Amino acid sequence: MIGNKESERERLLYAIKPARFVWERLGLQPDESQMHMLQSGARRGLLNCTRQWGKSTMAAAMAVHRAYFFHENVIVVVSPSARQSGEFLRKAKGFAGKLGIRARGDGDNEISLMFPNGSRMVGLPGSESTVRGFSAVSLMVIDEAARVPDELYKAVRPFLAVGGGSLWLMSTPFGKRGFFYEEWANGGARWERMEVPATRCPRISREFLEEERAAMGEQWFRQEYLCEFGDAGGSLFSRDAIEGAFSKEVRPLF
Repeated sequence: MIGNKESERERLLYAIKPARFVWERLGLQPDESQMHMLQSGARRGLLNCTRQWGKSTMAAAMAVHRAYFFHENVIVVVSPSARQSGEFLRKAKGFAGKLGIRARGDGDNEISLMFPNGSRMVGLPGSESTVRGFSAVSLMVIDEAARVPDELYKAVRPFLAVGGGSLWLMSTPFGKRGFFYEEWANGGARWERMEVPATRCPRISREFLEEERAAMGEQWFRQEYLCEFGDAGGSLFSRDAIEGAFSKEVRPLF
């Protein structure tokens, strides 16, 4: 249910312009790349971003927009741990408060928010054995996706089978492994990809990045701040070298 503070024209405008809603009603000031994410409307979105870009905050705002304007929607948030999912919903609850909504739990799930219009948001922990049972999910956000196990990703994808829900994978890279890397590198045109290194984040200074590069070392710095997928540790050969060694054009000897 939309609050009385909005005229009918404003309600329609906010419904079709999430970035404006986030700016004017939630009190945030998205930068250019954050506005692009909010307005993308992608059914399948991949966000590869620097640390401290604000992905969890923007994703929580996007989820609140969906729950606020669309009745009886189910929004699922998946994170590597229950604590992280709880933090995500804490941000969403804060945004709901700015809209004059006292969101409560849904009565069935420990980490959840129920909106007056029947929409609900559920946060899931990083365990494949405890996440089954959801259907007709309108929006699913997988936060810190590079740290979420592949089996959990496979367990939650069927939530979108009925209803044509949207899926966003958001993360800083964690090596050339796992579903986040595979979808980014090989997922094809069905994904809208966004890459936001720290050099494009106006809130991170050049001086800080220089300090981090010196403290962390080049490889770790490029992963955490420049969105680069480095080779996983413990491998004698790089992943690119291994994949490049195979060719369909060379016939086996036997």
